[in-house]
Amino acid sequence: MIVGILKEVKSNEYRVSAVPAAVTELVKNGHKVYVEKDAGLGSGFSDEEYKDSGAIIADCDTIWKNSEMIYKVKEILPQEYKYLREGLIVYTYLHSNAHLDMTKEILKNKIIGIAYEDITDKNGKFPLLSPMSELAGKGGFLAALHYGQSVNGGKGILFNRVSGIDTPVVTIIGGGNSGMGAAEIAASLGNNVKILDVNKEVMDEVKAKLPPNVEFLYSNRTNLLKCLKETDVLMNCILWNKTRKDHLVNREDLKLMKKGAMIFDIACDDNGAIETCHTTTHDDPIYYEEGILHYCVDNIPSAFARTASIGLSNATLPFALQIANKGCETALKGNHHLLKGLTCYHGKLTLQETAIKHNLELTPQDKIVEQF
Repeated sequence: MIVGILKEVKSNEYRVSAVPAAVTELVKNGHKVYVEKDAGLGSGFSDEEYKDSGAIIADCDTIWKNSEMIYKVKEILPQEYKYLREGLIVYTYLHSNAHLDMTKEILKNKIIGIAYEDITDKNGKFPLLSPMSELAGKGGFLAALHYGQSVNGGKGILFNRVSGIDTPVVTIIGGGNSGMGAAEIAASLGNNVKILDVNKEVMDEVKAKLPPNVEFLYSNRTNLLKCLKETDVLMNCILWNKTRKDHLVNREDLKLMKKGAMIFDIACDDNGAIETCHTTTHDDPIYYEEGILHYCVDNIPSAFARTASIGLSNATLPFALQIANKGCETALKGNHHLLKGLTCYHGKLTLQETAIKHNLELTPQDKIVEQF
């Protein structure tokens, strides 16, 4: 198979989908790999390293035109729509439910879209999300350290345990990978960390890995409101079902928070678990609602591009090899975990959440497989 690895065009996106070591594996399996010039530069990988791995360095137009599978990081942006063509496989973080215009384009052009974020494992978890989720959680708390400083407009709190001074309170909604990542750093600095979750097994699992200054609370309305009144930093680390119209934290709830408190929405679901949150960028990362700072950058891992690219490449490569080695249809038919990532197939939308949110016609993934 001919595989194309592009330089990402999204603003402040420095990750690359496949590092040179991954290209070596693809080439070793008999595949031709194009890498766009300077695609890995933002992550510290040179064109020479890619050449040494067996890649062909080419321009963007050549890669889109000749590749059978585009292997990238972010969703397809408007300047890339012109390259879409029937039968092209696009393997990336598609987030089709968040990008309606893109979804319509990929359906119109009959591409095969496979989304990292929806591929599962045997435990029902999302292995291609987890490495980026951990980085997002850690990066989000590092951002809190920055914006808490007086010189950056914050309240002037050092998020650390200091003798003779009240210990800062950090509240994390969700004990998954991003919540664990945030809690790991926040707790290591001595903060009073509270994790809210609805799953006791998850809380017990995380509890075994974190120090005693982390408190675990069942996520209900009473506990959440209590935490809102006490917290200095609120971090949302749960993915909100895009079809839901309710919220965990409503606009009115922000009035309960302390002056100078901050919200960091790691999940970045617009109008999701936190009503007042909407996606921001590294160029313009913060805004204020009800006097509360909001940080909702949707690609936090890009700030740590080399670490992120290696982690992402490690996670996505096994599935990329399955698609390339077996062919897309055979790979999808033989691996129901990979099939969960199928978003669209030759003009048919196959992801239920996107269909419900945007009132689009759904063709179930199992029905698609029956055609193979």
